[in-house]
This record gives sequence, C-alpha cells and structure tokens, in this order.
Amino acid sequence: MLSTGPAAALKETGKTKGRCVRMRKVLIANRGEIACRVIKSCHSLGLRSVAVYSAADTNALHTQLADEACLIGEAPPAESYLNIERVVAAARESGADAVHPGYGFLAENARFAEKVLQEGLVWIGPRPQTIEDMGDKERARLLAGAAGLPILPGSPRYTPGNLSGIEEAARDVQFPLLVKASGGGGGIGMRLVTSPDKLIETVENTQRTAQQAFGDGTVYLERFIPKARHLEVQVFGFGDGHAVHLYERECSIQRRFQKIIEESPAPGLTPPSRDAMCTAALALATRERYQSAGTVEFVVDGTTGAFYFLEMNTRIQVEHPVTELNTGCDLVAMQLQLAAGTMTESARPNGFSTAGHSIECRIYAEQPEKMFLPSPGRIDELYFPREGDGVRIDTGIREGDEITYHYDPMVAKVICHGKDRKSAIEKTRASLEAIKISPLRTNLDFLRRTLAHPEFSAGNLHTGFIEAHKKDLLAR
Repeated sequence: MLSTGPAAALKETGKTKGRCVRMRKVLIANRGEIACRVIKSCHSLGLRSVAVYSAADTNALHTQLADEACLIGEAPPAESYLNIERVVAAARESGADAVHPGYGFLAENARFAEKVLQEGLVWIGPRPQTIEDMGDKERARLLAGAAGLPILPGSPRYTPGNLSGIEEAARDVQFPLLVKASGGGGGIGMRLVTSPDKLIETVENTQRTAQQAFGDGTVYLERFIPKARHLEVQVFGFGDGHAVHLYERECSIQRRFQKIIEESPAPGLTPPSRDAMCTAALALATRERYQSAGTVEFVVDGTTGAFYFLEMNTRIQVEHPVTELNTGCDLVAMQLQLAAGTMTESARPNGFSTAGHSIECRIYAEQPEKMFLPSPGRIDELYFPREGDGVRIDTGIREGDEITYHYDPMVAKVICHGKDRKSAIEKTRASLEAIKISPLRTNLDFLRRTLAHPEFSAGNLHTGFIEAHKKDLLAR
C-alpha cells in the first residue's frame, strides 16, 4: 500500500524533468461524483481545490466541497464542461497551478492537455501525445501489437463518404463484427453487425454518431467474440518507462456496451491468466513510457480463455474504487503526487498486494425496462447506508438535487469490500436494499436482481449477461 504522505510534502518544491513544480491549488475540470472524489484527495494532501460549474450546476455538491468555484457557461456541455477556452480561463483566473480532468468530458482530449501545459499549468494525467495515440483506437491497436499484445483481426479506418473496399475487409474480419469509432470509446461509438446486409447501414449510422460525439466520424471494423468477458488491468506509470499494475477488474455486466457492475478480482480467472494479462498491460505501459493512472482493457474469449487488447483509457476510471478497496491505495492521490513532483524514485511503489473482493454498482436515473432510457428528475428523498466497514458511497448528489438531461444520469456508485466474493455480494445486496431514492426512477431494482441471480453468484459472467437473463432482470 502506498502512503499518501504528509500534507506538507506537497507544499514543498518538487522536481520533474529538471524543473521545479509548485502545486498548491488544483482545478477539477469536471462535475458530479468524480469532481467530489478528486476534491477529497486534494484536501487530504493539503491542496486547495477549484470547482467549475455550468448554470445548471450552480448549487451542485462539488461546488460546495471545493475551496472555490468558477462559473464556466450554460448547461449544454459544449458551452461549459467541453469548452476548453472557458475551463482554461477559469484555471488562470482562479490562480490554479494544476488541472485534473477526472473522467469523461475533456479527460481524454489531447488538445485540452496541451493547452493546459501551454498555459504553464501542471497537467495531472498522461502526456498529450499518449492521449492522442491511445484515443485513436486504430493507432492504439498498432501500438499494442508492437508491444506484443494479442490483437483481434481488424480493418483499416474508413472516413465518412469513403467506404471503398469495406465489404471485402468485413469478409476478412469475419461476422459477427463490431463497427468502432476511431476517435472515442464506450458504447456510444460501437455497433454490432451480424450479417453483411446490415454492414453499410450500420457503418454510416456509427459514423454519424461518432462525428456528433467525438468530432471524428472515422470508424474501423473489429471481430466480435460472442459470449466474451470484458476485463481490464489498472496500471500506474511514472513517465520514465517504469510502471506498476494494480491487478484486474471484471467489467462484463454491461448494457449498450457500457459497464454498470464491476468487481475485482475477476471470478474464475486462473493465476496464470491473471499474470499473463497483467504482464501484457505492463508491457504496453512501459513501452509507451506511460505517466499517471491508466487502464488497459481486454476482451476474453469465454470458450478458449484467450485474451485480446481492446483499448487503453488514459484517465482515472469510473470503477477505480474497487481497486482502491482491494489494495488500500488512493489512485487519485498518486496522480497528484506524481504530477507535483513529490513522488520521488525512492518513494515509488514497486508493486501492490491485493486482499479480499470488491464490487461496484452504478446507480443511474434510468428505466431498464425501457431499454435503459434515461429518466431525469428531482430527488425529493435520498438515503444511503452509512459508509465504513467495507462500504463506500461515491456521489455528487444530495436530497433535493435534480438529474438533468444535459449530463450522464449517474446518481451514485456503491462499492463494497468483503473477505471473499460471497461476502462482497452479500454486503452489496444489503447496501442496495437500504438505499432509498424517490420519486426518481432508477436502476436499483435491476441491480438488486442482478446480484441475486444464481448465474451472477456462480461467476458465470459475460458481456451478453443482461440480454441472456433479461426476463429475470427486467421483471416488473
């Protein structure tokens, strides 16, 4: 376990690449629970925090927890949280020394990272070039392959209006296949194609969606593995070719290719497979001289057990708390220490040990029975169980707040740690049962049914789990 060290340590002048870095005030370029999460680590290290907020978030929890708060625009993300100039201006005007991007919004925007550095501020994350390389999903595949990681068959990239040769490429990749956005990850930029007759229509639809979501309509094809598992390895790189891993997470319970339940360790994963996957993740991190926290994601063939590189996320992950509970570390504090120059070579962790089992459930304002359609609204009653004894609640929401259609409808994350998987499931189920949220519609009942399902208890997980058991999980 890495100690976060005395708060005074970050008030001293550190050295990074031969230059002095003074970091006393951090602007968090985000909102909601991740902004609250980063603020807590800042305060634990004696750093002042600056929140940014849109007009819709004037009284949001993250603005209350921070030492200062800056209005950056109207509710639409393009006018606030995605507006690079306004976020950077807030950092400059508040006197912040550094910027932490959280996840989502501008977290994996290389241009934003470059702009922060050009302003003479400390960027708390990977180098802009790394963000750019890994953000281009096709380029990331090439770099991972060069590092020796196994890669699924794929195609060249295709820009909007230029699909020449795509049918032949699809035959080489083989159906079923995924159409994936080159410029962004997650379910937004991914579509499944099971037969040739749906190829062109799906590609064009994905290109339009990718253009709107990422500003880049380029896509490529990748072979789809039915009944696959989605596993990922948390890594932390020091920027000089040295890195450590913090073991794996199971992320197979997904809807629309987006995770909703994560856990660690991955059930049923053999020690040799775990070692091979963690070693592969480290090979990519060290080859790329990765800096800060990152995650290397893999798809695992449920039949053969073979794993393949999926992508690398160059930011803190939504599901990072399960790793923190198992290892006892504070990943955000590690990011802050490295960026501040106080994580000297002698103070670096050589590795981590892990104990017990942790599960995270994401509570969303949505209607699972209606294709998980978002369900914004006001929260008049909100009750969470007391934190402690292996129970952690990460949220940016309070009673009386409103979930708006402008942003991701996450209400909170419930993370529970037990001595083994069975006890972690029991603790998570008890925590979910104790939660009260009204009158807002949420996925709470869906999460409760999922954890109670015998196939979940048995660890028989795969990315098609929800579809396979939807009659049980989506029962009214």
